[in-house]
Amino acid sequence: MDKLRLYGSEMLGTFVLVFVGVGSIGAAKAAHAPPGVDLLAVALAFGSAVAVVVAAMGHVSGAHINPAVTFALLVTNKIKIGDGLAYIASQLVGAVLATALCQGLMGTSVAAGAATSVSPHITLMQGLGIEIVSTFLLVLVIFGTAVDMRAQKLPALFIGLTVTLDILVAGPYTGASMNPARSFGPALIGGVWSGHWVYWVGPLAGGSLAAIVYAAVFLPREPAEAMPEVRPEAAASSTQN
Repeated sequence: MDKLRLYGSEMLGTFVLVFVGVGSIGAAKAAHAPPGVDLLAVALAFGSAVAVVVAAMGHVSGAHINPAVTFALLVTNKIKIGDGLAYIASQLVGAVLATALCQGLMGTSVAAGAATSVSPHITLMQGLGIEIVSTFLLVLVIFGTAVDMRAQKLPALFIGLTVTLDILVAGPYTGASMNPARSFGPALIGGVWSGHWVYWVGPLAGGSLAAIVYAAVFLPREPAEAMPEVRPEAAASSTQN
């Protein structure tokens, strides 16, 4: 039952993130917002949603709400493989349900309009590089504010702010997904799969690289039980006991 609570938290948290994010894209398009206003509105929506979910659900499951974050914790041995896979499955389900609800409430074009794709002005490899770097920055901040036991820096605020900044920089080129679940929901419901592999390979590679670098260079060598319970990996590690 405890594990079901953790997985349910990840599903609900990802649902909130994707519903707000996809809904904001649909709203911006419906309002015919100018490109700059469109980008800022979407960036603030995604960043605020992440901050709210981390604040509300972080003490329950860690609020990964992103397979790239869960994978980063997997490669640094902060969550078991079985729990990590269940987290990722829960995140994907939450993203699909949120996108389906957005499409049902806002119109049939919402999912396709929110699908991430690489801009025709850059190559797929450039898009891959942008997703790697964007997710690297995101996971670096997550480790620095939420995983490192020395951190006392309002992780929800700064993780959400990082998402906002990444979207402002990378949004016009790749949509700045940084999150395979966020891309998978609109791709499945909207039937838009062009270059979809970029949104798995990029975030997983960038996130795991950031985790490995932070763990190897900056994270103190402390036993897992010393990590504060409010940290994401602490909630995850509770499933291992």
